[in-house]
Amino acid sequence: MLRARTFAAVTAAAASGILLLPTQAQAAGSVHLYKIYYDSPGTDNRSKASLNAEYVQIRNTTSAAVSLRGWTLTDASNHKYTFGNFVLGKGKTVTVRTGRGTNNAANVHQNRGAYVWNNDRDTATLRKSNGARIDVCSYNSTRVDYKWC
Repeated sequence: MLRARTFAAVTAAAASGILLLPTQAQAAGSVHLYKIYYDSPGTDNRSKASLNAEYVQIRNTTSAAVSLRGWTLTDASNHKYTFGNFVLGKGKTVTVRTGRGTNNAANVHQNRGAYVWNNDRDTATLRKSNGARIDVCSYNSTRVDYKWC
């Protein structure tokens, strides 16, 4: 009898759309940390290629472009990258590279001469310009070189 009532309740909820509707946050999407490639391939020799192979990706799954001006990306040691005048298009991903380079719609550079992301464990934090925490992604492994957030 209990099973029949549970089935009836679930069926009624599904028919009314209660179980099928996403939350407002899911429907609206988000700007979030997507991937951290924390151990660049090869020897850590601080070359431009090696430094730029260490990166964090930020994805915009909203239905509108989002200004990241003043947003920050930090690690556990408080190495901080602050976005300048940058707009992340709807459905787009930006790669924040550690080394030097020319910024464009797909890549921005921290212009550092040393690595930011530890090869064994660290935490990335993305904040809005007002300091509100948007997302956090941590890793704790030397078995792989990257973390999907």
